[in-house]
Amino acid sequence: MSLFLGLGKRGTAQNKTLTLEQVLALAKEQSPDVVLAKHRFRSSYWEFRSYKASRLPSLALNSTLLGFSRSYMPVSQDDGSTRYISVQDNTSSVSAQINQNVGFTGGYFYIESGLARFDNLVTDTTVFRSIPLMIGYSQPTLQFNQFRWEKKIEPLKYEEAKKEYIRKLEEISEKAVNYFYDLALSQLNVDIAEMNYNNNDTIFKISQGRYNIGTIAENDLLQSELALLNSKSDLAQSRINLAISKFRLRSFLGFNDLVDIQLILQDSVPAFEIQTNKAIQQAVENSGTILSLQRQIIESERDVAKAKAENRFNAELYASFGLNQASGYLSGAYERPENQQQANLGIRIPILDWGQGKGRYRMAQSQQEVVKTQVEQARIDFEQQVLLKVMQFNEQDDQVLIASKADEIARKRYEVTKQRFLIGKIGVLDLNIASQEKDLAQRSYIQAQKTYWTYYYNIRQYTLYDFHQQIPLEFDLKELEY
Repeated sequence: MSLFLGLGKRGTAQNKTLTLEQVLALAKEQSPDVVLAKHRFRSSYWEFRSYKASRLPSLALNSTLLGFSRSYMPVSQDDGSTRYISVQDNTSSVSAQINQNVGFTGGYFYIESGLARFDNLVTDTTVFRSIPLMIGYSQPTLQFNQFRWEKKIEPLKYEEAKKEYIRKLEEISEKAVNYFYDLALSQLNVDIAEMNYNNNDTIFKISQGRYNIGTIAENDLLQSELALLNSKSDLAQSRINLAISKFRLRSFLGFNDLVDIQLILQDSVPAFEIQTNKAIQQAVENSGTILSLQRQIIESERDVAKAKAENRFNAELYASFGLNQASGYLSGAYERPENQQQANLGIRIPILDWGQGKGRYRMAQSQQEVVKTQVEQARIDFEQQVLLKVMQFNEQDDQVLIASKADEIARKRYEVTKQRFLIGKIGVLDLNIASQEKDLAQRSYIQAQKTYWTYYYNIRQYTLYDFHQQIPLEFDLKELEY
């Protein structure tokens, strides 16, 4: 069956003949929806890249090109008094530092090298201070280790984003199915409305002739005239609905109003069944929903660990070792550098917080139990949804066959009824009933196909699995990278 969709718009139309498969391909290639999905995924991709980069050494160059200062400083005298003198100096410095986070411990290493110049503008003296090498390490003790939890959560979030992108593509496919069959049904309704209007016009003229010779009652004549008026109204409304459906499909595919589309409908749909156990297995293995549930559990564990760490004794140890030297000339600042060491140990002991820390810890524990319960229920509901979707789909191919057979029978019945009406064997009412059943059967056949493909792509959203080719749904990551 082919449905020709004329635009009736200004300019030269570009003719496109599209099957459902081609509409699905165009939707995944150029529709505004897929562009938005790509950018959302790219955002997650670069977020994960940023996380990975944070685990690598970072190099920073710091410099002060000009640091001028003018002030009065107190100077103690021999007699115990204080005298203020004017101090004017200029400072410039440059340093390079390499930092490396240590995810396992939550601390970080750094290596630094730098040079500074101090100019006393009052005494006209210059001092160079060098740090050829400085190595340091900072380590929190018994504190919350954000790095360790990020290592668990961030990869899950990225995998979840990839699964969500694939699911979004299948959602776009489902929308494409709806737009495709909505337009097909709208065109069919116009064809039906035009045919009914022409038939009712002919029938009304025949009824007028028969009424004039007294072979039918006035009631039959009025019935045929009413059918003509109703068919004229249906034709006008169906043309409006067709224009709306055209606009929606063109907009969804990213076409302008000069594109003229011809839809080609399949005469049948693939007849196969999806195994329930396999569908549930693929949904558990592939779905981003399952990853999301796992992530929620880990995040609740993280929140408990954080609340617990904030409510107890903790300390932070900092230690560094390096070389430094100062001189009135540049080369001297690097001659025989002296050792430089530094060590700090900071301690924090909560003494009195009126139970705030304990309260936050208990709240985090309670929230963790809530999350566990919700996740378990969500997992059960998810598997039940997959089961129901598979049951619906497995019944739909039979419904398509039934609708196809009903369409064929209704067409034949209408032709037989029409011929009997023309020879005066039956009245207008019987003919109208046969016409309505024919129209309903045609619409039901298209609707059955639409429901079949809607169910199929809905299942693919849950399972991220192609049950035709028996492979998981994937995408080429390189196509989405900038």
